[in-house]
Amino acid sequence: MKVTIIGTGLIGGSMAIALKEMNLAQHITGVDCNKVYAEKAIALGLVDVIRPLEEALDADLIILAVPVDVAENMLPLIMNLISNQVVMDVGSLKKSLLDVVAHEANRGRFVATHPMWGTEYSGPDAAVSGAFIGKAVVICEKEQSDDDALLLVENIYRAFGMKIQYMNAIEHDLHVAYVSHISHITSFALANTVLEKEKEEDKIFSLASGGFESTVRLAKSNPDMWVPIFMQNRENVLDVLNEHISQLKKFKSCLEKENNVYLEALIKNANSISKIIK
Repeated sequence: MKVTIIGTGLIGGSMAIALKEMNLAQHITGVDCNKVYAEKAIALGLVDVIRPLEEALDADLIILAVPVDVAENMLPLIMNLISNQVVMDVGSLKKSLLDVVAHEANRGRFVATHPMWGTEYSGPDAAVSGAFIGKAVVICEKEQSDDDALLLVENIYRAFGMKIQYMNAIEHDLHVAYVSHISHITSFALANTVLEKEKEEDKIFSLASGGFESTVRLAKSNPDMWVPIFMQNRENVLDVLNEHISQLKKFKSCLEKENNVYLEALIKNANSISKIIK
């Protein structure tokens, strides 16, 4: 199978590795407007060749792995240029993307997906082997995709070792706001809090424990990716952010009023997450 990957960063690059390791792709073409990324993707062997978009759409499968705002601009163009190729995306928002292709003649050739994996790093250097094993992937609005296109994408994800879940786009965007987007906002805010209050950088470095490091890890994530996500999913993000602020106020009130009992209750309630996440 010939595959084209548009966007050779963390997700696109890791998919290229998986496709080659599983012998699912005999040839991978990369498309990337970032020349440094393009050269690095070739040097690392993630892709076999780099081509302009218009010369790279003759593949059997086209994977769109770019930020969500870029994907919305590119997807209609791609759908107008293909014939029977299968196109899939890997973005973390679905409603707005599906809206822009809803009336395309080739709509059935598109499969909307979101592999639930990522790190705080970006670029081809961040791509890793085994990234998707055991992770969940969401396929949205599967009934709008042609049967053969859907089957191809499902088989790829199964070969990657992923667990497939099906959702509609609205449901997906709401859930990722709660389990993904708020985690990043919290991490960005915590990093800014520490940077504002602790002016001695060496103290942050030397005293930061495992708890702080793991909580603030996501603050190293690329703003080019996350600003569009927050803005395009802002209604859901604001909903969860308001609840998060409400929870923070509860902890603040406990400290102000020296309410040990309620503080303990809040922590014990939070501990119940261990029943869900081991």
